[in-house]
Amino acid sequence: MLENKKVSEIIKLIQTKQISVKEVVEFYLARIEKYNPKLNAIVLLKETEKILEEAKKKDNQQNKNKSLFGLPLAVKDLSDVVGIQTTYGFKGYKDYFPKKNSFFVDKLIENGAIIIGKTNTAELGVGGHTINRLFGPTSNVYDLSKSSGGSSGGASSAVAAQLIPFADGTDQMGSCRNPAAYSNIYGFRPTPGVIASARSDNQKNIPILTTPGFLSRTPDDMTIILDSVTGKNNLDPYSLELKSNFQNFEIKDSEIKNIKIGWLSDINSNYKFENEILEICEKKLSELNKQNIKIDFLKSDINTDELWDSWLTFRSRSIFMDIGSMSIKDINEMTFQAIWEYNRGKDIKDNDIDIALEKRKKSINDINQIFKDYDFLALPSAQVFPFKKELNYPEKINDFNLDTYHRWIEVFILSSLLELPTITVPVGFNKNKLPMGMQIIGKKNDDLKVLAFARKYEQMFNYSKIKPEI
Repeated sequence: MLENKKVSEIIKLIQTKQISVKEVVEFYLARIEKYNPKLNAIVLLKETEKILEEAKKKDNQQNKNKSLFGLPLAVKDLSDVVGIQTTYGFKGYKDYFPKKNSFFVDKLIENGAIIIGKTNTAELGVGGHTINRLFGPTSNVYDLSKSSGGSSGGASSAVAAQLIPFADGTDQMGSCRNPAAYSNIYGFRPTPGVIASARSDNQKNIPILTTPGFLSRTPDDMTIILDSVTGKNNLDPYSLELKSNFQNFEIKDSEIKNIKIGWLSDINSNYKFENEILEICEKKLSELNKQNIKIDFLKSDINTDELWDSWLTFRSRSIFMDIGSMSIKDINEMTFQAIWEYNRGKDIKDNDIDIALEKRKKSINDINQIFKDYDFLALPSAQVFPFKKELNYPEKINDFNLDTYHRWIEVFILSSLLELPTITVPVGFNKNKLPMGMQIIGKKNDDLKVLAFARKYEQMFNYSKIKPEI
């Protein structure tokens, strides 16, 4: 009954008492029981009796008008929920129970959501593939032998398989955008501050690299959960208030013909891509062009070497500081990726940070010049198609050997480093029936417009109608 319903429709059914919260929760729990053993998307789940007890309490409440009332949600296993472990996919934290919720988790609960468990993540959140030694890898919904991407791969598979209505993710190096592309869904990284978050004082000289984000089957679904968690929070000095809410902000049909998108492609041949990725994206851009949206193929002044160098400096320093605050007894117990970042980060000096900040400043100026002529920029949402889930990471693209464990997700750092709101939209499948996505990148603080465009995009192409055969 609920399988093909929009989230907004389910919420309305609850609010008008046409269906009970208990029935909604039972629907999702049944799907988790059926499909999660194949996917390994949800790795921590409250006892069924406790979840149903909470659902019954909701049904007895008179006020059902909260935006997320009665919806069961699982939170990424990097975010804190009182009463559920936060393991980071790391054996050293398998018994860690946080004493308070993450900022946005409090918002979810305030708006009526029922937190039922945790979605799988890359170990310690490091790496673009959802695999860890505590729970194992998460499977791709379109090919169970393949990666779901990461680090929010548990979230993407759970949403695509309709185990939960939508899901949170944390996005630093594409952690919402990459898994969304691998699951034929939408993944949004907002401008830092749009969703309030706890900020570490020891990273005040480093740009904000990580922000909470969300994954959903449709942009309309995305607007519901975004409106539930965004807004000013006095505990986060970087948090900000938007001029409208996401559900009400729209691009009118008459305005579509004025939209201009700059296609960055492989950024002057500096990014490597597997065969078919650029072709699939460009085919979709051609279809947008037929909808009277102007598409330009750009040769830009973006210096990808400076982007990469400054990114490595900030990321390694940030991860080093994060690990230092976690009281991990033996650093050598971490994954290769985390050890690599830790060792690199501890050798970074203040002067290195200053040089990286200057390179970033130049990149911001370059991107602002480009945005004078365009509403959005576009890049692929992955450099490789979903790969074997047993691999820790791809070591080459086509015949090109990669020099680091994360060079295959380099395409995400433009948005992350320059604080640009970005959404992954589905663009189609390759000859092996594996999905791909494309990043739609907006100006800083233009989050409303990015989501509004994505809503128009889904209306045009209806990617949410495509269902995986699990």
